Amino acid sequence: MKNKNTICIYSLIALCFFLMLSGSCKKKDNNSNPAPTTVTVTDVDGNIYHSVTIGSQVWMVENLNVTHYRNGDPIAHVSDNVQWSNLITGAYCNYDNNAVNAGTYGRLYNWYAVADGPFIAPLGWHVPSDAEWTTLSDYLGGENVAGGKLKEAGLDHWNTPNTGGTNTNGFTALGAGFCDFTGWFGDFHDYEYWWSSTESSSDKAEYRDVAYDYIDLNRSDLNKKSGLSVRCVKD
Repeated sequence: MKNKNTICIYSLIALCFFLMLSGSCKKKDNNSNPAPTTVTVTDVDGNIYHSVTIGSQVWMVENLNVTHYRNGDPIAHVSDNVQWSNLITGAYCNYDNNAVNAGTYGRLYNWYAVADGPFIAPLGWHVPSDAEWTTLSDYLGGENVAGGKLKEAGLDHWNTPNTGGTNTNGFTALGAGFCDFTGWFGDFHDYEYWWSSTESSSDKAEYRDVAYDYIDLNRSDLNKKSGLSVRCVKD
């Protein structure tokens, strides 16, 4: 009888220890790797985007790749430097005028496409404001460290050394480069730039960028005629 009681006591102790261990393993902090949400969204062109929850926000994992506004109107595709530099209406280009790049990195849009009334984002999504970008960087520890946590790890889509690139929360930033207001392409695999929906002046708007050689999520403004990536957030 005594042996049976002893066995029962040890069994209960082992069970309690297992339950405590299981509970501690489930705890996560802001730097944990969450599983992507089951939410996917399809734009008007049929492109499918995945999403991930980061803090209180749900972000697309891919850059926007659409060539039409939500209402079906086409977004102008401009590949001529002079024409690009004179635009004051919405347009997009592909990095280096090579459509193959769009499949991996998305399109590059001027800010007029971001601001246009027909809306560039799929239904239920929008281009993040400057404040929404700040919410993201604050959740990840501040803009001085958030960039590294957003970048895809490794050198498949970044130049060496891809400083601090961990993709901690599944955002998967790639080195998509940009097109400046003159139509010149640059920074491929060195930088990723994203528009916000927030104007800073009559000819400039706020953006964020990450780079291959630092961990910051940099905030600045740029000429609205520049071609940058667009990453959408859920309404």
